Amino acid sequence: MSDQQEGARGSPEPQAENLVESARVNGSAAEATLSGTELAWRPTGAIRDSGERLKLELESDVLGFQVEGRALKVATFARGDDARPPSPLGCGGGGGERKRGELVVEMESEEAAQRWGEAIGDCFAALGRPKRLFIIVNPYGGNKGGRRVFQTEVLPLIEAAGIHYIMQETTHRLHAQEIAHSLDIQKYDGIICVSGDGILVEVVNGLLQRDDWSTAIKLPVGIIPAGTGNGMVQALLHSAAEPFSMSNAVFAIIRGHKRALDVTSVVQGKTRFFSVMMLTWGLVADIDIESEKFRWMGSARIDFYSLLRVVNLRKYNGRILFVPAPGYERFGDPVEQTTSCKSDGASNTMEGDTSNVRNDVTCTYSGPSVDEADLKWRSLNGPFVNAWISNIAFASEGVMIAPQAQFADGYLDAAIIKDCPRSVALGLLLRMKDGSYIESPYVEYFKVKALRIEPGLRVGSRTIGGIIDSDGEVLARGDGTRTGDEPEHLMAYGPPIQLTVDQGLANIFSPR
Repeated sequence: MSDQQEGARGSPEPQAENLVESARVNGSAAEATLSGTELAWRPTGAIRDSGERLKLELESDVLGFQVEGRALKVATFARGDDARPPSPLGCGGGGGERKRGELVVEMESEEAAQRWGEAIGDCFAALGRPKRLFIIVNPYGGNKGGRRVFQTEVLPLIEAAGIHYIMQETTHRLHAQEIAHSLDIQKYDGIICVSGDGILVEVVNGLLQRDDWSTAIKLPVGIIPAGTGNGMVQALLHSAAEPFSMSNAVFAIIRGHKRALDVTSVVQGKTRFFSVMMLTWGLVADIDIESEKFRWMGSARIDFYSLLRVVNLRKYNGRILFVPAPGYERFGDPVEQTTSCKSDGASNTMEGDTSNVRNDVTCTYSGPSVDEADLKWRSLNGPFVNAWISNIAFASEGVMIAPQAQFADGYLDAAIIKDCPRSVALGLLLRMKDGSYIESPYVEYFKVKALRIEPGLRVGSRTIGGIIDSDGEVLARGDGTRTGDEPEHLMAYGPPIQLTVDQGLANIFSPR
């Protein structure tokens, strides 16, 4: 990493000063210009309006740079478009695909190269690009490719960007949570997870269990897809109209854009944990968890088990209570205010409870404060085929569960599939690719401020319940099939589980 990059940090916004220099760009004589966040050059002798002017946007096309003597070497990660004609960068892609390249600008003096390097470094600093990252790699998730993804996809790009990093692999369940809980956050500009979505959730829980949680949770988190679902990466890239790819996920972190992220407190009695993605109960949870025994089939296991579950469609008794967001008051039936929504000790605020049984540490953050008297609850009664409560639009690449979900609107999106025939259930699964399943009359789709699930038994059974799954982990299981190597579940199946949102509590690296 160059000294210019290491020392540049402090301009409140990218410099507007223009730098103009006669130089050789990739071996050809040219007039080079640096203006704000644009690096442009025109071949010497070209007519000013001839269309031969080429350019790079520092914010969106450049990984990093180095100054070596009179040479300014710019690592590019660009794609061609109408506004940026093909150039001798090796980075024109067409079709929107980014490709790595290098632009070498040879100045007339070392002082000029140094001056340009300092200007670009100041621009990167003003853009908020990270300089130091702590990277957590899960070598066991998905297809056990986390280590390979880090070495082949992540490392080349962050090294080209000049980012310093510390990497640590997880060795056991909740290891990432332990790391985030004890990490010296002052040393880093973000925590990056090379993993599936579960490790990201562990990191958020670890940050919220610290004594300095209010500071720690503002440290940006990021994720590189190396798991099975990768719903968070898909949602982030889709929000910026970026294709799903490893390199686009890495570049989103390098560019340094952040967005606020809602955090949901999931509470049952004196037990709580924090979610940033989704909770499922019913058909989708059954498919997700029970298909694990067919993992040898690879990704085909989900399709196979989905068909199996639809053929033998299960329905679950129960009740879902919720506080609708403005504009969604027509859904469900009103609940008499004399009916307690605080059963089993799981109140909205839980102010006297700070325990988290996941690892027996005290959690300073106790969830959002909500005045129960201000809440007007409504309810839906089962039987249900599936309940999907989500903070983001995608469950995985190509599965859009909540098309209207926003990262930090302070609401959860509820998609409830009511009692329906098997043929309808199959059609709904097929329509989850683009989110159009929510248009079915068998689906209730609405936004909520808070929600409570009172899960019941499977229709036709006196003893068997279902599975409640949150962010890829079994939260509660009532089907009596827990295996010997399956960790103890955080919550019990049957007593109410309540979800309450804290708007924009966390920060996450995002393409925009």
